[in-house]
Amino acid sequence: MDKNMDASIKNISKGLVIIGSLLLVTACSSGGGYQELPSAKAQPSLTTDIDNYNYLIGPQDNLEIFVWGNPEISGVFQVRPDGKLSTSLVDDLEASGKTPTELAREIESYLSEYVRDPIVTVIVQGFVGPFSEQVRVIGEAAQPQAISYREHMTLLDVMISVGGLTEFANGNGANLIRVVNGKQVKYSIRLDDLVKEGEIAANVDILPGDIVIIPEAWF
Repeated sequence: MDKNMDASIKNISKGLVIIGSLLLVTACSSGGGYQELPSAKAQPSLTTDIDNYNYLIGPQDNLEIFVWGNPEISGVFQVRPDGKLSTSLVDDLEASGKTPTELAREIESYLSEYVRDPIVTVIVQGFVGPFSEQVRVIGEAAQPQAISYREHMTLLDVMISVGGLTEFANGNGANLIRVVNGKQVKYSIRLDDLVKEGEIAANVDILPGDIVIIPEAWF
């Protein structure tokens, strides 16, 4: 082999090694898929007494705030994605996780600096609620989605909301994930027996924050 050609090949090889090293360093410094994110924290429901469930306000809820005798500071306001609310006279008030009554009393406290003996009513429009209170259904449901929790909701109510199972679902292999004492606990549920066979004994109570996972059947 010609010496000049041999030298050229060596130089090209060295150049490729240098370029590869630079690309690797760049990828590592910018993440490049080499760093693994930590798992999401198990968020317990904000509802502690399920027998006396009260709706909790969440981000993107629309709130009608009526101040008696003061229509100029009343109106409809949306809770921001950060869970806070700004009204005509109140800025950055934490609204998420509170009941409408709790929020009304807090707004009254703030308004008392400007209005004599304010009386406030908070009415929720377009219920969304905090993520910690929503029930999520993923996998082989006809319409996988997050559902706003309703008092005394059961598994059957959830399945009706998501349109039932797909033809590929392994309903009796489904699981329900629930946060108990700060830890995620997995429970087996029998959706085929409940939905297809009408076995009411397979129906169970749903709690705010539950996650229903429906796997695909292996035929």
